[in-house]
This record gives sequence, C-alpha cells and structure tokens, in this order.
Amino acid sequence: MVRWFWIPQWDIQPGRTSRQHVIAYPACNLVVEAGAAELSGPTTRASHRDLAGTGWAVGALLRPAAVPHFTADPAALRDTSVTVDAPELVRQVSATMPHRHRSAVDAFAAWLAAVTAPPSADALLANAMTELIDADPDIRTVEDVATRLSVSVRTLQRLAVRYVGLPPLAMVRRRRLQEAAARLRTDPTVTLADVAADLGYSDHAHLAKEFRSVLGLTLSTYRREVS
Repeated sequence: MVRWFWIPQWDIQPGRTSRQHVIAYPACNLVVEAGAAELSGPTTRASHRDLAGTGWAVGALLRPAAVPHFTADPAALRDTSVTVDAPELVRQVSATMPHRHRSAVDAFAAWLAAVTAPPSADALLANAMTELIDADPDIRTVEDVATRLSVSVRTLQRLAVRYVGLPPLAMVRRRRLQEAAARLRTDPTVTLADVAADLGYSDHAHLAKEFRSVLGLTLSTYRREVS
C-alpha cells in the first residue's frame, strides 16, 4: 500500500522562511500534520513550499493499490489536495511527533492496514506498472510497459486512470525528468548533454524542452536554484 514514509521537520528563525522546491512523484500522498490529514493528488509540475516557524509532517507515498480507498477519481486531485477525515490517524501520529519517528511510522502503517482492503488483481497490476516505470531506465514508451507486463496499452490506460490519475505516458515522462532533476541536484559536474544522453533523449534540446513544458522550469534555472 505504501512505497515509503517521509518525515520533514523544520525550525526556522523568526522572521525568515525557507523555500523548498519539490518535483514530486506522479502519485498520491497521504500526509499528517499537526491537527489534520490531507490527501495530495498526483502532480503535473514542479512546486514549492515556504516553511516558517517550527513544524513537522509525516507522509506516506501511496502505491496505486491504496488510492481507491481514499478517492474514486485521483485525476480530480491533480496538483491539489483535500482534507481526509481520519481523526484516529491524526491523534496517533501526533502523539509520537516530533521526536519518535519510528513510532509515528508504525502508527501510520497500522492505521492503513486496518482501514484498507486487500488489493485486487487490478490493484496489484497497477502497482507493478508503476514499479516497472520507476525502476527500469530502458522503459521509454507505454508500449514498452505493456509488453513487459503482457497486457494491452488500453489496460494500462484504464489502470492509470483509476489508480494513479495520470496517463501512463505522463508517468513515463515524469520518471525520466525525476532522474534528470536528481542528476542535476546531486552532481554539479555533470553536463546537460550527458544527462540527456544517459536518459535516452535525442539531444540536450529535447530534454530541455520537455523539462520546461512538464515542470515549468528551465534546466539551468533548476540547477541554479537547488545548488
């Protein structure tokens, strides 16, 4: 049901803010902060959050199989979020934060296990689809995914609509852009041309155009702002 849990904490000096740039995975996140729980839908662009004061969050990056429990239409949540009525989850997680991270994750996982039904065959196939797209750098097209999973392209499209909220082609493109962003973030010496070649783009211009059209940033701007 969950790929991983993530826990940010911050303590910003009074009168200052810290801008956090985010290129999120094309997936839903269930997030608990002090007093509330929210379901964030799949994102289609880069975003940011300005942190101030002190705070924390405990989030779960959901696998597709978990999504139908919280929404029947994940596409309606693209680039937005809704409040989730989960007072027991909020209470249990808040009781452990900000110091007992392991206990917060255990409480979150136990709550999810209690409220979600066992995954169907379609749900497990949707999980396999996203895992393949995320893990295999040789996946370049939707047809590649369909062939590897021995299903039709139409089946993938149906699964993506119900369990992810984005078309499978958008998921493939996003995975490659995630990798490009990670390379730019972590290796200041790598050239844009090398990143493009390693990820299977025809040239640097093709990567730059897709990065800008999908995420709303130029490659050089992103590298400058996160360096």
